[in-house]
Amino acid sequence: MHKSVLLKETIEGLAPRPGGKYIDGTVGGGGHAEALLDASSPDSRLLGLDRDPEAVGRCKARLARFGERFTCMHSDFASMRAVAVEHGFENVDGIVMDLGVSSFQLDEAGRGFSFMADGPLDMRMDTTGGMTAAELLDLLAGDWRSLAKVLHEFGEEPHAVTISKAIVAEQAKAPITTTSRLAAVVEKAVGGRRGSPRHPATRSFQALRIAVNCENDQLHDGLEAAIGLLSIEGRLAVISFHSLEDRIVKQTFAAHEGRMVSLQQGGAKWEGMLPAVARVAKRPAVPSGKEISENPRARSAKLRIVRRVQNPR
Repeated sequence: MHKSVLLKETIEGLAPRPGGKYIDGTVGGGGHAEALLDASSPDSRLLGLDRDPEAVGRCKARLARFGERFTCMHSDFASMRAVAVEHGFENVDGIVMDLGVSSFQLDEAGRGFSFMADGPLDMRMDTTGGMTAAELLDLLAGDWRSLAKVLHEFGEEPHAVTISKAIVAEQAKAPITTTSRLAAVVEKAVGGRRGSPRHPATRSFQALRIAVNCENDQLHDGLEAAIGLLSIEGRLAVISFHSLEDRIVKQTFAAHEGRMVSLQQGGAKWEGMLPAVARVAKRPAVPSGKEISENPRARSAKLRIVRRVQNPR
């Protein structure tokens, strides 16, 4: 059963009101969207987006009781602004982006996100197209250096070189196409868990998932789109689950707090004002011990909220 992380803190931080307009950029299981619609009844509207078509279908069914107040579309972060404008969701009062992989995705072996059950090495958020993790490994089969770069940059894997060489060696015997085989290769390469509760393949799976879904670029595009869609005093709540995405969130928010940006390209210099934001809280909210005990997947979550403010003239 999927449990929305930091649900109470997110809704309180967004301060929803009747008549407001809201966007859930990662509608997932529908928990945050449902809570937002309930808290802003009777006449608010919410646009739910997700790049996973299964999530879109699931949420349309779960939230059907809200009727025309809820619109749900298949979309990634890079398309957020275009889809929002198309459906009349500009100058919105609040946006939530829950960056975690949903329990539906993790628990379905056929999606290939987890090594807890054997399944095809897929890892695509959007199953309608794009390269699978197995295809990515096949592409990098003869290039352990490029694979090591992926594991190091996207998984912060300290044994990236050792693991990448082991994967390339196994690929030479036969393509790695299942989650269990990849997990076994990684575990053998680094010598097992060595007393750690974390499976040795955790970082490698994270790295491949991020690479397959272009998550870092998508996140940056989504944050910029979300900030630009907010009305003055509108709020953006972002829940991150690992240090890489949290760093992107912090850096993006900091850039908009600074407001003035300078870009140098091809000898030409451009200076301009970014939409300005201010932090709602100095420190991110994190799950309570009670929430972690009830939902261990929440343990690394961090919630950061900013509000759109008027740019100085």
